[in-house]
Amino acid sequence: MNHKKVQRIMCEMGLKCEKFTRKSRYKSYKGTVGKVAKNRLNRRFNTSIRLQKLVTDVTEFKCLDDRKLYLSPIMDLYNSEIISFGLSNKPTLDFVIEPLNKAVEIIKNKAAYRTTIHSDQGWQYQHNQWVKTLKKNKIFQSMSRKATCADNASMENFFGILKQEMYYGEKLVSYEGLKQHIIKYIYWYNHVRSKAKLTGMSPVQYRNQSSQSVA
Repeated sequence: MNHKKVQRIMCEMGLKCEKFTRKSRYKSYKGTVGKVAKNRLNRRFNTSIRLQKLVTDVTEFKCLDDRKLYLSPIMDLYNSEIISFGLSNKPTLDFVIEPLNKAVEIIKNKAAYRTTIHSDQGWQYQHNQWVKTLKKNKIFQSMSRKATCADNASMENFFGILKQEMYYGEKLVSYEGLKQHIIKYIYWYNHVRSKAKLTGMSPVQYRNQSSQSVA
């Protein structure tokens, strides 16, 4: 059903969604502690080429017993698909390197053009290991300008959608329980959830259809 029709019906019935009221943001910026790359992406978020432009970031969630869960996804701007992600109770370097290594394997096998990975200036992305991994695999590094969320709006938008649809307004659960919820959500987001900009298809459906069209 068209989203405008849903909005009209909700207005007629006096209904309001309360999940769009809370916001939380993890900040990993600790100053210049390594190499800061230029902003190659420069808010050009659209691409018709798979794996040409990737974006990443870290966000946090609260769990029961004052524990926290951190999520580090890598998104392909071609179809908004989450191609890899990491989950941890601490925002360590290994936590972001793991999904990067998974993404690198996909890039090696599937990318037709040189890839650019965009992030903020978080300390993990300035770290020598992150920078060397990109250079070793001939991947361009791109970074947002300091304190400029709009430079990575696509990733911020994904975090907002995820939290609005499966986290905000819900009771706090255990770390392991939330971890499983997020894993299931990302699968659903990739394979089932339709997107207007993908002509009503899910990211994976759009990718598969495009592959068949090329073939």
